[in-house]
Amino acid sequence: MTFFWHDWVGYIGVFFVLLAYLLLQAHKIRGNGLTYQLLNVLGAIGVILSLVFGLGPINWPAFLMELAWVIIGVFGIVHGTRLRQRAREKGQNMPIW
Repeated sequence: MTFFWHDWVGYIGVFFVLLAYLLLQAHKIRGNGLTYQLLNVLGAIGVILSLVFGLGPINWPAFLMELAWVIIGVFGIVHGTRLRQRAREKGQNMPIW
């Protein structure tokens, strides 16, 4: 069995998404934190690359789900960054993780 670069990227992407969920459930990170969002976005990008460059026809339902995962994750990063900036302007402190 031969593994190509896109296979490894896909496995790492799956690992990132599962790690994010595990850390969230273990209360090690926050669902609105940057770490959670980055793990999800990077993981979804890895799975997308694996789907696009993999052998055979693309699995469109999986591709669309991962694309939505990236879009929602980027929204979460932007939204969380804005909330932290507003809190800082008011003299409050919000955790980044």
